[in-house]
Amino acid sequence: MQYDKEILRVLTEAGDEGLSVQKISRHVHNACNSLFNPIAREDVHKYVQQYLLKNSKNIDSVIEKTKKGVYRLNESSTMTQQLLLQFRDEEETVDEKPVIDQSLSLF
Repeated sequence: MQYDKEILRVLTEAGDEGLSVQKISRHVHNACNSLFNPIAREDVHKYVQQYLLKNSKNIDSVIEKTKKGVYRLNESSTMTQQLLLQFRDEEETVDEKPVIDQSLSLF
């Protein structure tokens, strides 16, 4: 699902400190909500909360709970290391073309 990938992307950007469930759900809602496909914030929050609880129970899972309501990526997991490599590869493939000034000179 698109939410799953977005949750992992947000946690990747959050780093070692992690983020609260509320902030993660807000980021996911903003990334997935659109004019033609509106989604309710409460539905996204419930999904994010259940996803984080379910995926943080195992010791070798991708997500770990640091404090009450704060989650981050489990860096000791091999799946997390592979995930970080995939996100870094996606960022490197996006190349911006240099802007060329094609306006005419007045003088």
